[in-house]
Amino acid sequence: MSEFRQLSDTMFASPQIGTSDITAAKDAGVTLIVNNRPDGEEPSAPQSEEISAAASAAGLQYVSIPIGHSGFSEPQIVQMQSALKTAEGKVLAYCRSGTRSTFLWSLAQAKSGHDPDKIMRSAAAAGYDVTPVKPMLDMLAAQADG
Repeated sequence: MSEFRQLSDTMFASPQIGTSDITAAKDAGVTLIVNNRPDGEEPSAPQSEEISAAASAAGLQYVSIPIGHSGFSEPQIVQMQSALKTAEGKVLAYCRSGTRSTFLWSLAQAKSGHDPDKIMRSAAAAGYDVTPVKPMLDMLAAQADG
């Protein structure tokens, strides 16, 4: 079973999940699963279609916002921001280790006007260091569109 790390009251990040983790996510109050891992990154890991089907079968929403080696872009941040705003319950985002998911959540939070220092503390409490994206957090928070 994957390790769901709580970033906020409504947000979890996790290393790669499998279909068997969908029930645990639902039991934790998750209503939306966000996949931040590109298909094919690890061929032996469950791919987007498999997780999407399992989520749908469990009555959960699913969205794929892949973050590859090229890093983060404005459209990905906006997609995550939108997913967080429209989720009707808790959100579970996953990637290989949970770090990209945490970075993307952090950036979306900053873009929504949340305090970068509080975001960093929340991520750190869950075991993730978002220091590498701190300049982006500060910039996005300064131009927040709420």
